[in-house]
Amino acid sequence: MAGAGDIIARLRSGEPLALARAITAVENETEDAAGILRAIQPHLGHARVHGFTGPPGVGKSTLVDAYITELRKRDLSVGVIAVDPSSPVSGGAILGDRVRMTSHGVDPRVFVRSIAARGHLGGLSATAAFVVDVLDAAGKDVVIVETVGTGQSEVEVAQVADTKVVVCAPGAGDDVQALKAGIIEIGDVLVVNKADLPDAEPTMKRLGAMLALRRRPNVPGGWTPEVLATTATTGAGVAALADAIQRHDDYLGASGRKSGSGPRLRALLAQTAGRLAAERVAKLDPAALDPLVDAVRRGELDIKSAAERLLKDVQGRD
Repeated sequence: MAGAGDIIARLRSGEPLALARAITAVENETEDAAGILRAIQPHLGHARVHGFTGPPGVGKSTLVDAYITELRKRDLSVGVIAVDPSSPVSGGAILGDRVRMTSHGVDPRVFVRSIAARGHLGGLSATAAFVVDVLDAAGKDVVIVETVGTGQSEVEVAQVADTKVVVCAPGAGDDVQALKAGIIEIGDVLVVNKADLPDAEPTMKRLGAMLALRRRPNVPGGWTPEVLATTATTGAGVAALADAIQRHDDYLGASGRKSGSGPRLRALLAQTAGRLAAERVAKLDPAALDPLVDAVRRGELDIKSAAERLLKDVQGRD
């Protein structure tokens, strides 16, 4: 790959090939990735980041496709990160979500990238936040992050997205109940998709009741999550969804809570530190861990204290 400076200049000029190559570098953590990530830092903070999450089968990808269409009607450029399950053969993205967004393939102001979860829990991939930054630096007005769809553990999107959209399906009583203790807690906008099916209205009422329990009435101000209905296949309700997301964006700006790339950087710093520590421990001779293992077995140390000693030992070897 060419030098980071050349790639960034081409990326900033809107060249799709440079954008694709930069994303590939940071996703695969090649030797060029560090230089690219350093070079894009002064260009971050423009894009609004919208996360779409929810259980499998609720129509997230179809809804995202319809949302892209609405954003383009509003003359906004869009970058999309669709986190897909990993191929058991290659480890790459299976591309199940991306194929639902092919209608935007010829639009030069829309860039869709599928990335593989690669076993990472939390609904995203380990490098998703890096890819968000690259799309932000490329000048996209909105970056959409669609999670892999694994259920209530998908809370990592809260560290990446400014506005979190939780998508449910009509009549999904069990799904809604499962969401209550998980991703529904992070939702800024809740959407009942496939609203042309029966039970859409009761599902919206259940979500509204759950939100009422979540609210803190003694805290002044704050954002009250909205509950909306959409039918992504026809586009019904998508404009209203875009308006609700815009209201949340406006709220973040007016309240001074729009934090730009700060939360992403904090999450990446913690994540990278943990991974580096794990890599260093993995390089140790297994026998070096035996004294700590034996101490835990004898009840002389708890696992946390043993891990702290292990980290100090690894640090002392540097």
